[in-house]
Amino acid sequence: MTLTLLSGMLVVVILVGLPAARADGIGSDADVHVAQSLGGRELTVTVRRVGPVLGPLHVDVVTHRGDALGTLQLTALADGATTSSGQVTLGTPGIYSTTLNIDRAGPWELVVDDGHTAARIPFLVPAQVIPPWKKASDYGFFAAGALLILSLAAALRGRRNWMALVPATGMIVALTVAVTGATLSAYSPPPLQPGHDIDPTPENIRDPYARVAANSQNPVDYSRPPVNMAVSAGQSTLRVNLTDSSTGRPADDLLIHHGALIHLIVVSPAGTMSHVHPVRVAPGRFEAKFDTTERGTYAMTAEIARRGGGMQLLRGSVDAKSPAAPPAAAPPSQGEITATVAPAGSPSTIRAKFGDTPDLQPWLGMVGHMMVVGPLPAGPDIGKHALTAPVWSHAHAMVPPAPGAAGGQPDESVARYGPEIDFTYSFALPGRYKIWVQTERDYAILTAPTEVEVSQP
Repeated sequence: MTLTLLSGMLVVVILVGLPAARADGIGSDADVHVAQSLGGRELTVTVRRVGPVLGPLHVDVVTHRGDALGTLQLTALADGATTSSGQVTLGTPGIYSTTLNIDRAGPWELVVDDGHTAARIPFLVPAQVIPPWKKASDYGFFAAGALLILSLAAALRGRRNWMALVPATGMIVALTVAVTGATLSAYSPPPLQPGHDIDPTPENIRDPYARVAANSQNPVDYSRPPVNMAVSAGQSTLRVNLTDSSTGRPADDLLIHHGALIHLIVVSPAGTMSHVHPVRVAPGRFEAKFDTTERGTYAMTAEIARRGGGMQLLRGSVDAKSPAAPPAAAPPSQGEITATVAPAGSPSTIRAKFGDTPDLQPWLGMVGHMMVVGPLPAGPDIGKHALTAPVWSHAHAMVPPAPGAAGGQPDESVARYGPEIDFTYSFALPGRYKIWVQTERDYAILTAPTEVEVSQP
């Protein structure tokens, strides 16, 4: 009777099942999207499905309208791993692909080389990690099944019933361990994620649960100080150096934030806005093509997200000593902006319209981007005034959720949004503001500028 009841319990547990175990927190099975302003090109590099299963790695490169043609050399590098290379030859705007080979888990770099500059994009290949409670659950169910067979055999062949109680008792213990492990796997939090919460060292990647055990004895503070930024320009190249404000060492732990390692917003002396994504050329060092054709101050702000440090907005500037020349003509607007401006502190509505057809594409994961700088006084050197402006904002128009669509960054090749993009924004202070709205159509980045005057509340 006892063996029959235990057999029934085991069959019910196996057939009905227990709550599914949570993911191991490694951030596997996800695409890595990162924008790169490489030379004269605005690229989107996508590393497809970086998961714990090793093998071919599919890489897509999106080239935008106006980008220079040419061949890019793509190379996957890691310490102690076999180097794998491939090429993409850029032509008309669109998506170009190649396949690389990955032979081990750990931190990797994808080097994108155009023959002049080599961008180094860090990405993580997680290991196949089994949580300790999952191991306990699997081994417990296996042991319970084996002991059940032994109990039945002892009961059928033995003359003394107590002989069957020994494996039956062991089966009960194994089943208890298995059920406890399965329950813990459903309700226990995942460990810290290497590459996101903690540094992607080989030890953290291979066994992130060891870090959990260590922290239970000696808790570790993973917060990090702010980053310092120094910028310089020369020979058509803008150089951005990021250092840890505490140690002075290169800050090389940036997270991909809204599809880029760095979003650099530059306002020229004439008031033209550029939205570029400097490429990582070495730890803490980034570069972008940058022509200082206007005399005066180029103000800029860099948006970054640091592992353990959160988001930061960094200010910087470069002074161009170009020969005196007539003010540069503003580029033509590629859209129309209408604004219903409320007094400072109240919500205003900014609507940008790009053409008449709903064929806008997501850029950097968003349908639209709005940059706001101000309040700005009257004066010829707008970049100089923008440098000390109290407000620099970067707002987004999200991609509308599609029924049944999977999560993750929207596909840049899908052109079905717009043509109107709406923003709700509250200006903090009265005064004159510069506004730029950006979107993408037919793989071309479109920009529409305007100015608004915000009244006193």
